[in-house]
Amino acid sequence: MNQLSAMRAFRCIVEAKGFSAAAERLDTTHSTISRQLQQLEIELGVQLINRNTRRFSLTGSGEQYYAACVDILDRVEAAAQAMALGHQRPEGLLRVSVPLVVGTLDLPHWLPGFQKRYPDIELELCCDDHFVDLVAEGFDVAIRIAGSLADTTLVARTLAVSPLVLVASSGYIRTHGLPRTAQELDKHRLLTFVGATSDWQLTPARGVSVTVAPSGQFKTNTISALHAATLAGAGIACFTQATVRNDLAHSQLVGILPNYALGHRNYYALYPHSRHLAPKVRAFVDYMAGYYAV
Repeated sequence: MNQLSAMRAFRCIVEAKGFSAAAERLDTTHSTISRQLQQLEIELGVQLINRNTRRFSLTGSGEQYYAACVDILDRVEAAAQAMALGHQRPEGLLRVSVPLVVGTLDLPHWLPGFQKRYPDIELELCCDDHFVDLVAEGFDVAIRIAGSLADTTLVARTLAVSPLVLVASSGYIRTHGLPRTAQELDKHRLLTFVGATSDWQLTPARGVSVTVAPSGQFKTNTISALHAATLAGAGIACFTQATVRNDLAHSQLVGILPNYALGHRNYYALYPHSRHLAPKVRAFVDYMAGYYAV
């Protein structure tokens, strides 16, 4: 058995959500794909995919092995591309679509370093919270922040998984006090982002989850405005930790109820499928992965 080939087949089955679709993507037959999966399961000694239901599903072992396959295969592909494109410098026009928060709050922290490292890349940044059609609108890559992504024909690389946190300014805390429990949030001014899930689900390390419905003293449709209002002492708001990490580090904002979990958001880089990813795209994606990993 060619293990890398079997791993690619397994990954394709998962991402195509079926054997037939995977076979079509890999330009092979359903029976070949099925045989590769069976051989892989025998080699590993575990079942990777449930076959006794109409709906496609991974076993627990399958989920773990899929994550490992993605990591290994991406590294193999990256190594091959590095050899093939090693003589090429990242250069030229790079058109990137990013959410407003990346293009406003995050930009001062990553842009100078990126430009210093890649002076030959001409970066054109489009800041918009709406999803764009990368191919139709001529973008090389997009960054998106979401709980999960809908099915897409694009390559989706996870740059980071950032927990959601509650924060407020020290001025607000001095005036209104520091809430000690989720129940005490009802007595505070809660700021919300229009379009996000309206309720906050707070889960303590031990105990029952608490649902808090922000009363809506302030609502806005941009994270940058929500951030500005929070810094101004307007109330308590929810952000990804990646968005406010510099504010927390410099004590411009204070963490609220750190012992409660509020879920997380994924930072994705999306780009069209390509056998040989352009050096300028890989340079940007790798740089942003390093930035958000800190």
